[in-house]
Amino acid sequence: LERQFENLFHKAAVKAGITGENLIKLCEARLDNVVYRLGIAPTRRAARQLVIHKHINVDGEVVNVPSYSLRPGQLIGVREKSKSLEAIVSSLNATNKRHDWLDWDASSMSGKLINLPAREMIPENIKEQLIVELYSK
Repeated sequence: LERQFENLFHKAAVKAGITGENLIKLCEARLDNVVYRLGIAPTRRAARQLVIHKHINVDGEVVNVPSYSLRPGQLIGVREKSKSLEAIVSSLNATNKRHDWLDWDASSMSGKLINLPAREMIPENIKEQLIVELYSK
């Protein structure tokens, strides 16, 4: 995970804009995070497990890499064989929060990354500048 984060940090640093905000946006675009944000899994760790165990597809293809970086417009869905899994169904039933940068279709159990969120749209209180300072040394 450390190496993955360093790669993500490097991508954020070379992109135009504020490095900390770029880093947060890249983290939000990870497949495991989007699975969590859509409510398919109750935690990010559970989302990572769902991805690794091939319960999630992207644009109709199974993707089992939690760090897979999504692009706006891509469709994220629960595989047909996995739609009845109790863990997924209970998580979706318990979810009442939705995010403006994601679109969810309950009937097909699929969602779309509409765009990368602006920093103020992300609910976590993260001090990304401290992360940037740590990794810039």
